[in-house]
Amino acid sequence: MSKTATTARHPIEDIPRERFPKHIAVIMDGNGRWAQRQGLPRIEGHRRGVHSVRATVEECARLKIDQLTLYCLSSENWKRPQHELDFLMHLLEQYMIEERATIMKQNVRVKIIGRRDGIPDQVQREMDKTIELSAANTGTTLCLAINYGGRAEMVDAVQCIAEGVKEGRLKTEDITEETIAEHLYTRGMPDPDLMIRTAGEMRISNFLLWQVSYSELWVTDLCWPEFREETLRDAIENFASRDRRFGGLTNQGPSGVDACSSGD
Repeated sequence: MSKTATTARHPIEDIPRERFPKHIAVIMDGNGRWAQRQGLPRIEGHRRGVHSVRATVEECARLKIDQLTLYCLSSENWKRPQHELDFLMHLLEQYMIEERATIMKQNVRVKIIGRRDGIPDQVQREMDKTIELSAANTGTTLCLAINYGGRAEMVDAVQCIAEGVKEGRLKTEDITEETIAEHLYTRGMPDPDLMIRTAGEMRISNFLLWQVSYSELWVTDLCWPEFREETLRDAIENFASRDRRFGGLTNQGPSGVDACSSGD
């Protein structure tokens, strides 16, 4: 990072703590497109993307963001060429090994959501080592979505609930939104306040479908390998300026009449 970027005061420094998002989710898009623009192989985009992961985790830890969830590998990504998938698995294993000491130094707790199917045993072992080692950490929770799909998560939750009904542990009339949330991969985690997507795409790509019902969306044209600390700060600054109504009314004017109409 340049000297200017590290020393210049960013507007985020003046934002009250209560205006910060507690949970940030990121769809890390554009690795391949970035590489192609640079005349490099697609896999080089994934390699460079790890630098952005490192920078984002470090900044979230510094800003004391409660949770950061990164969309690392979707259940649809298995359709990619085998050599690219092999490289992604290698990067994941390498990240778990090489970043372990930094994760501990930053007091970051690691969690992983998604299905384990298809993930090589040695990669799973390194994932589990990092999860276990960081379990007692009390800083930012880093949740990595690997072989994750929002619809698959809902299917797994519904099957688990149906099994509970079949076994008599649960009555159908007692099933609530809370019941479903408790059976998702993310049980015990707060819903994202802010969802960031890179590479300018305006879609959520089967990511945290249940959890992002009231998330604020922020999209940047930057590809993921270009994403750095200052980009994250820009997203947080924008988030802090928004009026979150959760389906209710905006702030009322002095006469008691809504200053603006109700919104989503």
